[in-house]
Formats: sequence, structure tokens, C-alpha cells
Amino acid sequence: MPSEVHRRTFLQLLALAGAGSAALPGLAEAGTGFPLVSRGKAATIVVAPGDLPGVRRVAGDLAADVERVTGVRPAVSDVVPEHGPVVLVGTLGHSPLVDDLVRAGRLDVRDIAGKWETSLSQVVDGRLVLTGSDQRGVIYGVYEVSRRIGVSPWYWWADVPPRRQAELHLPGERFSLGTPYVKYRGFFVNDENPALGTWAPEYFGPGHAPGFPNGFNHLFYAKVFETMLRLRANYLWPAVWGRAFAEDDPLNHATAKEYGVVMGTSHEAPMMRGIEEWNRHATPGHDPYGGTGEWSFRRNGEAIKAYWTDGIRRMAREGFEGVVTLGMRGNGDVSLPDGDGIELMAEILAAERDILARELSTDVPQVWTLYKEVQRYWVKGLRPPDDVIVVFTDDNWGNIRKHPDLSLPPHPGGYGLYYHFDYVGGGRNYKWVDTALIANTWEQLNQATAYGNDRLWVANVGDMKGNELPLQFFLDYAWNPAAWPAERLSTWEREFAALNFGPALAGEIAGVLHDYGRLQSRRKPELLNRRITLAADGTITYDDQATPFSLVNYGELDRVTAEWQDLGARAARLSPRVPAAYRDAFYELVLYEVQASANLYALRRAEFTNLLYVTQGRASANGLAAVTEARFADDLALAEKYNTGVAGGKWKGFQTQPHIDYGDVERYGPNAPWQQPELNNVALPDVIFPAVRRLDVPAAASLGVAVDGAAEAWPGAAGRPALPEFSPWQSAPAQYIDVFNRGRTPFRCTVTPGAPWVRVEPRGGRVEEELRMTVRIDWARAPRGTTTVPITVSGAGSSVVVDAVVRHRDLPAPWRRGFVEAGGYVSVEAPHCSANVAVEGTSWRRVPDLGMTPFPVTSASRNPGAGPRLEYRMTLFTAGPVTVWAYLSPRNNVLAGDGLRYAVSFDDAEPQVVNITKATGADDTSMNRQWERTTSDNVNLTSTGHVVGAAGPHVLKFWMVDPAVVLQKLVVDTGGLRPSYLGPPESMRWPG
Repeated sequence: MPSEVHRRTFLQLLALAGAGSAALPGLAEAGTGFPLVSRGKAATIVVAPGDLPGVRRVAGDLAADVERVTGVRPAVSDVVPEHGPVVLVGTLGHSPLVDDLVRAGRLDVRDIAGKWETSLSQVVDGRLVLTGSDQRGVIYGVYEVSRRIGVSPWYWWADVPPRRQAELHLPGERFSLGTPYVKYRGFFVNDENPALGTWAPEYFGPGHAPGFPNGFNHLFYAKVFETMLRLRANYLWPAVWGRAFAEDDPLNHATAKEYGVVMGTSHEAPMMRGIEEWNRHATPGHDPYGGTGEWSFRRNGEAIKAYWTDGIRRMAREGFEGVVTLGMRGNGDVSLPDGDGIELMAEILAAERDILARELSTDVPQVWTLYKEVQRYWVKGLRPPDDVIVVFTDDNWGNIRKHPDLSLPPHPGGYGLYYHFDYVGGGRNYKWVDTALIANTWEQLNQATAYGNDRLWVANVGDMKGNELPLQFFLDYAWNPAAWPAERLSTWEREFAALNFGPALAGEIAGVLHDYGRLQSRRKPELLNRRITLAADGTITYDDQATPFSLVNYGELDRVTAEWQDLGARAARLSPRVPAAYRDAFYELVLYEVQASANLYALRRAEFTNLLYVTQGRASANGLAAVTEARFADDLALAEKYNTGVAGGKWKGFQTQPHIDYGDVERYGPNAPWQQPELNNVALPDVIFPAVRRLDVPAAASLGVAVDGAAEAWPGAAGRPALPEFSPWQSAPAQYIDVFNRGRTPFRCTVTPGAPWVRVEPRGGRVEEELRMTVRIDWARAPRGTTTVPITVSGAGSSVVVDAVVRHRDLPAPWRRGFVEAGGYVSVEAPHCSANVAVEGTSWRRVPDLGMTPFPVTSASRNPGAGPRLEYRMTLFTAGPVTVWAYLSPRNNVLAGDGLRYAVSFDDAEPQVVNITKATGADDTSMNRQWERTTSDNVNLTSTGHVVGAAGPHVLKFWMVDPAVVLQKLVVDTGGLRPSYLGPPESMRWPG
């Protein structure tokens, strides 16, 4: 049976590759091709009066797009003119104009007839024919012309200007976008308060439901629907935070029908009724159906069924296209109040099917989404009727939770995927800016396609605006996965940039967006003030007033902040080079998210360094408090520019999402560790949290010394300060000594190394607030072996002695291969293997910016030591016990077994097996604290213990046991590894 799934998926992808993966035709040279606009005159757009409403409407959009580009608006007619060029827009079987061409043998439609959403464009007898197998096939073909003439799908939502030109000539060759791989492709507008929820009612006017002015009306949804179709989406879950699609505007469903959009409702809203429709009319003890007002199938089942019946009757009455959500969850995105018994869910599904059979038809598309606790029913063996689409989900953080079991017969209704680019819940909301790493999204979507998930995909995109790039990638991939292998991800990024900013700067803009996604993937910006620690007994502790990045080890916080500042500077340098017409779009799609994120890192660095320096008594702490406040002011100014300085103030009120004050329990209560700053469901403006502190600095000068690798300061701290170990093979940043003033009066300091081959720069100087001194070793003069050298720091009448432990080890020629131990560890990035050994067609494959993962992803599990492996040559100076830390993407147990596994060995030793799921204890169903830790830190960090028999060259082997494991990094701790978030920098590597 699994071979059937593989064969079907392979053939479908092969067909897609042939149909739509070739480069799309651009514009033809003036005087050639079809003259859409020539010499100031436009072709007439003709659409039959009896064609489908979405096709008649999109003809007007094409006319508007041509006018946007050329200033000339084509006439739209239902009659073919006697003279002049004509664009014929029509649906097979609904347009007599197109059907006549087919009957006359002038237009061959055999390769699109009867297919789903398949377009065809061809010049026939001098007329450009834009047709399709169905309504949306035509619509997608029309909007493809709009793209080719220079109108971005984001022209309205991101203010991307059209590329103006006087003449438009289209190639006349036959062209089709092909048939989409995923049948229903769309997104969920969700978590829309405060940003979209503030902006939309102000811009489009209030909702029409009495007493609910914050509802979204049909004018808003018309803009959403148009953008969906321009992106080749067809399916929408409408907004739910206090909003009811059907009630907020009686024209909402009619508008969806007019545009040709498929409507749905979210996983918690069955039978085509949003949960808010119940909440608005049910009160304790009463509901409109004579029940108790409880959202409980056991205790209020008859009222619930009557409520659902009304939803299906409305669908039948209004005649809109939809996919009906089945099942039931608790009110408020929680589990059912009636328990999770499988018999209860079976009864609920049966009742819903009975309503459909009675009121409409069970032939209408239906979906059961296995979100959160609902997946338990599937795991326990409950199956919906054969025609129902079963949608698997991610864990809200971009990691799929379960795949279909390929050893079992496939579910006839097919499978789908619900994925997140925005989330509200534990361990913390992320909804401010785009934080998706395209490579990570690709890897998960690739898994979904490989396991046959091709029926319905939906992405939670929050406000939609702000997640333009990941949403477009998600939809592009859903349309044609074969067009976007991992090797072409950079091409997709360049094409996204070219689509929205033109080709001249596309490479540079794509580079900025690429690096932005890479840096954001380390940690959500909302979590930059949470450090998560794991005690030896397994206790997990959150500190919401600490940075996760190390302030003292490996220069970590300084390094990551510097990377962000470099990226922000690159974006700022690009901005004046962007043509003036594109500046608003550049701010919305690129500059704001890059500069605001870079600024947030600068704020957090100043804030947490301030808090550290206060404990050390540094006078410079007060200056850092001021820097923090200045960066906070910059944060507000960047948002204000978005709200009032872009697109003539079009987005006023949109950039209001708090992102700094998370965890402030004293200000807004017990939900603060995960929920956005809010009171009474209204978002609060940010404040700096944790608050910076200021010292009352005495007048007299006072010496203070801090060293690399330590948070303490001397004089005052216990013991004698020591720098991290020096090695000629080290890759970590140079060790340093900070000499600082604890008073206001400047003083002079001197630094005296205890050996001439220890170099300190500078050797002293005037200390007003602080002076950083870098310590290096002259290895040509340093003795072999281990030497401890004292470094004496003197100033303001006192002195501190710092020890420098210098380990000068020989590296014989036979040992000079692979990575070299230094500082008590070896650190290796996963792709930098010395060998990639395949087994029976399965091997490890690099996914750019992510790591190494087995391919094919549907490969069978292997016994430890029998599967494909990665080998890493390294030289260890330390014999005896070592610990190997594996940094893995936080994947869930997507397979049928009890957990994802890998194995590790040194040389020819027996591989040690790790069950990642059991080792971390992360449970994506209960969403326990262990799961919150792995998703928040974006890593599954697991370890194995080994004994190295002798110093010298060794081979570390990382074995596949199960597929779906993604290896990011390996660190061998030989006794000197220091705590950090990202792990130490990669070790020095000899060729070979």
C-alpha cells in the first residue's frame, strides 16, 4: 500500500514538473506578439454575459491592471468588436465564445478539460484567449497576465507600484500554469488583535452586526479575496477574534461567491459557523435554541445540533462554495469540556454527517483537522467517513506533528496540512513580524508532499500583512512542489524580490531577506527576554528577566547583536537606492522588519548588559540604561513611521503589536509569561521589561575588573579570576579583560603580564568608565604544555591578578585532519562532514541554512549502525569520558513509533541510540513545559556519553535510525564547554 502512495505522489509531481515548472514567459518585444497595449490603444477585453461571476469580475481587474501599468484602460465588453485586438476571457463550458473556438477546432483544450483549476492562454486567430477548466483556472490565468505585465499580487496590501511602461506585447505561444498539486490552498486570518483589528474597521468602516463594530466587512474581505486569487490560493478561514464572518456583514458570503473563493471555518468552528456566532447569542442558562447556553454536546446536544443545522441551511440558501469543518473542540481553542472519549467524538461526527445529508449533501467537501488534542482520536483509531479530508497539523511552531502511516491503507478522502506563521499560546505568542525561515518551511512542506498530503493546506498568517513572504512561498510550493527543490530556494527569494521591486536590486534585496530569515530562526523576538534552564533533575525554569544568549561566554550576545546591526545597515544602505516609487513597499516588506528587529537586539543587549553591569558596580551601567531607553524610542519611531509616514498614512493603527513587555506579571497578570501585554482583552503599549537600573555612582575612583567567561567582578568576588583556556587552535573570540571604574573620577591603569609572550592590548590607559583589553599569545615563543601566567591589573590604588591558562599542544602531521579540539570542546556544523555514507539509496542531504536530514524522507527506519551516516574527522587532545551534544531541529514524533531516534558512535564503537522524544520529554499534544522549551529554543538538545581511549585523530559518526531528524550541529565536550544558547563557534578545521 505505501508503494501506491509513493507512486501516486511521484506521478503527480512529475506531471506538475512538466506542466508548470518551466520559466514563465515574459513580455514580447514591441511590434511582436499580442498587442495588449500599443500606440496608446488597448485591446478590448471580452467576457460572455453568462460566464461565471468570478470570471466576469476578474476581467475588470485585468483592465484596471493594464491601466495601472500603461495609463490606458481597456474596454470590457460582452460583445466581440469588429476591429482591433481582443482578449477573450472565458470558462470552458460556460463561455460560448470559447466553446465555439473549441468546436471549430481552433482551440485544443484536451489537456485541461475536466481538470481542477487549470488555465490556458493562447493566441487564436489574432485574439488572446484566456480560458480555463473551471472558474478559478480562468482567474489564475488572467492574474498571471497581470504579473507578467508588472502588477504584483501585493500591489494593494504592500503598496507595490506597477512597473510603468507604454507598450505591452504578450507572447502568443500556448501556456498553462498547470494543475495545482494541493487542491485547496489557503490561509487563516487569525490573532488579529491589536494590529489588523485596530486598522481594518477604521479603514473599511465598522462591521454591520449590531453591537459589534469591530467586525470585518465585505470591503475588507474583497481585498483579501483578490490577493488570495492573485497568489493562486482558493480557500480562507476568516478572522475569529471576536468576529463572525456571516454576521459581521451579510454581504461577506456573497462577496466570496462573487470572487470565486472557497470558504471554510477554523478547526474549532464546525458546520460553517464561527464560534463567535455562538458566543454572541448564548449566555449562561440560555441560547437561541432553547438550550442551556453551554458549548457542550453531552449537556446541550440538541441546541448544538440545531445551531449547526442553521449553518448548513445558510450555506445551502446562499449557495457559496465551501469546505465544511467537522468535529468539535471546546469554546476558546481548548479541548472539549465533555472529555476526550472516542465514542463521544464518533457521535459528534455522526450527528454532523446526518445534518449534512438532511440539509445539503454529504458530497460537499468536508474536513476534520487534528489540531492539538484532536489528534488523540486519530491515534486511538477513530476514522472519519471515507470522503472526509483528514488534516494533520504542525505544533504551532512550524514542526509537523504526525504523518500518515505509510504501512496502512491510505485514507480515501486524502490528507491535508495546517501550518503556522503566527501563534498565540504557550510558551509565548509570536505575532509581531515575520520569523519564518524558508528553508525550515520547505523541509516540512517537502515532508508533507512526500507523505501524500495533497488535499488541503492552510496556513495561519495572523494579520496576513507582515507575513507576505512566507505566505507566498507556502502557496507557491502548494501549487507546484516540483518547481522548488531545496537547491532553488535562493532563486525563489530573488524572484520574490524581483516581483515586488524589479530586477535591478532583486539580488541584494533577496540577500537581506534571506539573512533576515536566518537570523530570526534562532529565536522569536518575543522571547528575547526569556532564559530557559534545565536542571539535572529535569526541572525546567523560565527567567523572563534574562537574555537567553550568553553575556559572558563566546561573546555570544555581542556577536548576534553585531550580525543584526550589520543586516540593518545593509538594508539602510539599500533604501536610498530603491526607486522612490518603491520606498513604501520597501519599508513594509523589508526595511521595517529588518531595522525594528535589529533595533530590538540592540535594546536587549544594552538592557541586559546594564543589569549585569549594575551587579558588578560599573559606572557605565547608567549609560547603558540611557542606550536602552534610546532604542525603545527608536522602536516607537519605527512603528510610528509605519503607521503615519508610509503610503500617506494608509496603515494608521496597524503597527501596534506589543513585543517587548512579555512576562511582566506585575503589570498585566498571570498570563504574562505567554500572552501579549493586555488588560481586558485590549493590548497594552509596550514598556521596557525588565526595567533597566541605575547606580548612585560615588565620586572617588575605584578599580573594577571583569574577565571573559565570568559574570563576577573583582575586587569583591570570591577566588581569583581566570580567563578561558588559550589554544593555538581556538576559534572562539579572543579572550579579554575589562578594567572599569566604580566611581566618577577617572584613573589610570596598568596591565603587566607574567610572561613576555602574553600580549595585552592596550597595556593600560586612562579609565573614565571602562577599558577592554584583548589578551593574545605569541605562539612562536610560548612553551609547550600547560602554563598558567598571572596578569596583574593595577589602578586607583588597588590591583587584581588574572590567571591565563595557556595550553600549547603539538599537532603532529598525522593528526592534522578534520576539526581540532580547543578550549575543551570540538564544535561542528552539521553540513561540514568528512563523509556522507549512503545505504540502499538513502543518504543525508543538506538543506541550506538548516542542517542535514535523511533523504528520501519516507525512508524506512534502520537498525542502529546499519543506516546512512555522517562522519566527522576530528583530533582530540583529551582521552577519557566525553559528551556529544546533538543540536537537532525540534521535530515531533511524526512516525508511527514511540519517538524519533538517531545514533552516535566514535570510530568503531557500538552506536549509542537516542530516542529524542523520550530524552526531551516534549509532548506536542499536552504541550508540556518540555515541549515549550524545545520550540522556544528552536532546538532538541540531546546528549550521549562516550569514552575516548587515547588522544589523537578520531571519527565521530552520526547514524540515521529514523528519517525526519534534522541535525544542525554537533559539539563534543571534553571538559571545557561553557554555557551558551547557540553553542560555541565552529572549531578550526584542517583540510581532509
